[in-house]
Formats: sequence, C-alpha cells, structure tokens
Amino acid sequence: MNTDDTIAALCTGVGGAINIIRISGEQAFDIGQKVWEGSKFLKENPRVMLFGRVALGENSYDQALAVGMPNPHSYTGEDVVELHCHGGSLVAGKVLEMCVKNGARSAEGGEFTYRAFLNDKMDLTQAEAVQDIISAHSKMALSLAEKQISGQLGVKVSEIRLQLFELLAEIESRMDFPEENLDWVAPKIINEKIDSTVEDISKLLSSRTEGAVLRDGVKVVIAGRPNAGKSSLLNLLLGFDRAIVTQLAGTTRDTLEEFATIRNIPVNLVDTAGIRDADNIIEQIGIDRSRKSLDTAHLIFWLLDASSDYEAELKEMENHLDADAPVIVIWNKIDELARLNKTVDDLPETPFSTVKISVVENKNIDNLLDLFEEKVWGYPHNTEPDLAVSSRHSALLDEALVALAELPELVSAEDWELSAVNLHSAVMSLGTITGEDASIDVLENIFSNFCIGK
Repeated sequence: MNTDDTIAALCTGVGGAINIIRISGEQAFDIGQKVWEGSKFLKENPRVMLFGRVALGENSYDQALAVGMPNPHSYTGEDVVELHCHGGSLVAGKVLEMCVKNGARSAEGGEFTYRAFLNDKMDLTQAEAVQDIISAHSKMALSLAEKQISGQLGVKVSEIRLQLFELLAEIESRMDFPEENLDWVAPKIINEKIDSTVEDISKLLSSRTEGAVLRDGVKVVIAGRPNAGKSSLLNLLLGFDRAIVTQLAGTTRDTLEEFATIRNIPVNLVDTAGIRDADNIIEQIGIDRSRKSLDTAHLIFWLLDASSDYEAELKEMENHLDADAPVIVIWNKIDELARLNKTVDDLPETPFSTVKISVVENKNIDNLLDLFEEKVWGYPHNTEPDLAVSSRHSALLDEALVALAELPELVSAEDWELSAVNLHSAVMSLGTITGEDASIDVLENIFSNFCIGK
C-alpha cells in the first residue's frame, strides 16, 4: 500500500441515515476545504464539528458537518478530515468523487488502520482487534476484542519478547568477548529464565480454543431421520420460525443455515434434510447435502424420535456417525412417551453424550445447552477470558516454543552460537505477532481482509 498520498473512503455502511467520508494524509485539510465549505476554516478550528455544505458536483450541494483532526492526534496519526453528510449511496458516491477530483485517492481495504499501525498508533494485535470488533457476534467476543484493542495482548507478548532479548544480550556478550572475565549469568540461571518464558508462552497458547470459538464461531449441524424434530429445534434455538415444520416426512428438502448466539458462543446452525432412502430426486439431493454437512461440522446434534421405532432410529445413526464423531445425541419428543405407555428410562442408551428433551414443551433444553457448552470448550468455562490468541498468533507462538525447546541443552553445553540462533528465531516469531518483525507480505495479508473505510 502506498502511504505517501492522501486517501478517502466511506467509513459507514451504505443505506444509513448518515454517511461519513474520511480523508487522511498530508493534503487532507486542503482537499477537505475544497469539497466542504462553511463560515469557519477546518484547519483553524481543529476537533470542532462545523456546520456547512459539501459539494456534490457542479452547482449541487448537501448540508454537512465537518471536523478536522491534525496529526498526530487522529486515528491514522496523519491529518484527517471527516465529512458527515446525509445517507444514501448517491450522496456518498458524489462526495467521494469530489474528493478524488480534488486530489485524494480511493482508499483500499484496511488502509486507514494500516496507516495507524505504521504511525505507531497501535500494534498489529490492536489492528487485528479492530476487525474483531466489527465481526464480533457475541458479547464475550466483543469484550475480548475490546481488551485486545486496549493493548493487553500486545503488552504481554512484548514483555515475553523483552525477556528473550535480555537472554540474547547475555549470550551474545559471551560470543563477542569470550576472553573477558565478565560477570556472566550461570547457564543454570539462563535455563531457569528460559523455562519461565516457555511457561508464559504456554499460558497464552492455552487460550487458543477461546480465540477460535469466539472469532470463528462453531458450525452445528442438526441431523437425523425425517420428522425427528430437527426444524423445530432449529426454530427454538433461533427464537423465531425459520424452517417450515409439518407432520409430512421430508418437509425440509435442502440445508438451511442461520447464525445464532448460544450461551455467548457464535454458532452457525445448519438444519438438514431428514436422512433416509428417498425416491424423490429433489429430496435425495437434499439428503446428499445433509451427509456432506456432517463432514464439515464442529458439532452434530443428532436427533432421535422417542415416539418412533427405536431400532430404526439407532441403526440410521450408527450408519452415519463414526465412534469418534463430535456429536450430541438428542432423544426428542419425550412428551409423546406417556401416550405410548413408556418413560424416559425406556429409551435405549447410545455410545455418545445424550440428552432427552421435548422441543414442543421446551423441556430439558437447558440440559442440551449445558452439554453443548461442555463440548465446545472441552473444559469448564465459567469466566470470560482476559486474552485469547488467534490462529495466526498461536502458530507463531508454536514457532517460538519449537525454537526454545532445544535451548536448555544448547545452553548447558555452552554452545552460544546455536543458542543465539534459536533465540533470534523465537524473538522474530513474537515480533511478527506485534508487527515489529512482520514482513510486508504478512501485513498486506492481514489488512487486505479489512473492509474499505477501516
């Protein structure tokens, strides 16, 4: 990305009541003043919202507010002007067109935040948190992103990196002045410090599950035979009627996907066609898609009909689920058991974690959700995490641990050259997390995922 010119972009979603066009760069005030006019000048009244009008073309204007923020006290660290005009794609397009006509360049995705990073307004973990805030789908995910944008993760990684730098300085001094009788730290003490650093990195890595779940969400596929209550369960979990529910077998002919937040966990719920042998080609296509969905699920809710043929229900389940499948088996329709002169104790056991519910009567649903939480986290999860690393962070932390794994043996043997090589590698991995040692390719890959205007 070119950072020498002045950029402009719409920073709000199209269709809202207000459009905000941001201009950033050395010419921001000059371009802003050419596009917007009022009774006062932007540069002479910094950080004050001024009323005026913005040009939409020849002899065409829109009432607008404008505010100028001189560097370095702005989002990007550059001179920034924001124009607040009426909503609508036509108005936004016209204002942007005037900005470009007067010397600005249309910003690329993530370019404002990229400049903020380059101008030391934030480290790379904070920049990533901007995207996490935008894409957060649960209160916990948003809280985590807010902690990261405040710098908590970056500070922790930088502290660990500084510990390694201090060790590196100790080791390199031995290489530079081998004949000097300096007050060097004993190899045993160095290894103790290495062990402490490894422990700190491992603590960060232990949060990778939270990071993956809260950032990426969980794909839950609801499967089973026709009329087991799959669509009814989907509607119940969503809180509204998304899927058509009838007594006719095969009502759902295709996969239905909806997003939900369940127990503070972002979830992509997938309702599938009832799995059976079907003569109807349309239903069969839906069943084939259902089977494919099972392969990509993080977790499967397999519904069994408590009012149906138990042997047939269990046989169909066994035909489609491996022993190690990520599944919760759900005996549904337990409200029908009294009519059949049966109780929940008559329901056969299954080799998987199992709950017994009634979607119709909303019975034992909390038991299902408790088990769902347990399956997602894999361990007790009663508190909100302070930090949670992303897949990018965890890969780099793993690299650092690999480099540090050989270090105690090298230090004990006083092989200082190889010790320095391994320490350099670990330092580079941690520096790539915060951005201090990140390559241009890494930076462009991260910021290219941002939307235009951020």
